[in-house]
Amino acid sequence: MTYQTLTLEVDARGVATIIMNRPDSHNALNRALITELHAVAHELARDDSVRVVVLTGAGKSFCAGGDIGWFFETLSLDRAGRIAESSALAEMLRALNDLPKPLVGRINGAAYGGGAGMISVCDIAVAVQSARFGLTEVRLGLIPANISPYVVARIGAARARSVMLSGAAFGADRACAIGLVDEVAEDVGALDQAVDACVASHLEASPSAVAATKRLIAYVDSFDGEAVRDYTAEALADGWESEDGREGIASFIEKRRPRWRSDA
Repeated sequence: MTYQTLTLEVDARGVATIIMNRPDSHNALNRALITELHAVAHELARDDSVRVVVLTGAGKSFCAGGDIGWFFETLSLDRAGRIAESSALAEMLRALNDLPKPLVGRINGAAYGGGAGMISVCDIAVAVQSARFGLTEVRLGLIPANISPYVVARIGAARARSVMLSGAAFGADRACAIGLVDEVAEDVGALDQAVDACVASHLEASPSAVAATKRLIAYVDSFDGEAVRDYTAEALADGWESEDGREGIASFIEKRRPRWRSDA
């Protein structure tokens, strides 16, 4: 598929890089970019040759959040039309969050509003030291609605209150301290090194086990008691019975690398 607002690169290792490509608008989320991010998430989910996905932005910013022009356009719609636009954003975020592969955020610059939401659907995020962050919606008289499930899941309710209610900007060190990002790199060169190391680490994992583990995390975070006990009992049995599970056990016993390792 050809994209207009993003670029997609896939290397020989199966590492896909999604680059939000609206640098003149600081990669703000308009309807076109939202639609294409949703589409690329589904494309990569179906592609078994892709092992890891990196998400980043072109230019100086990661993502400036919702495009003000898009917000203004919604004012001419009726209630149903506005809900449809909002739902498109929600569905895109869910598609990225549910991607059955590791999603690594390469946070190359500012991330405000929906940009913080884009970070929150990543499994791990590394930010450059100079990046600035903010859940700025309340300063526009709006609320961080669609992104809230992911931001709250990532940083917790108490810390969400501390950044959402004022809309104040903060730096990379605080973003790391509250759990919005996992690591801070001194400059862009160090950022690329950190992302490369993260990708290399994830390439050592079984693709099917990664997908199953992402489903496992989502389930145990949503249910408890007997439901979790039954789910996890079956999930471990599934793992033992899976092709990768058998291969992993055999490779350990035989003192060799499993076949999903690129250096096997």
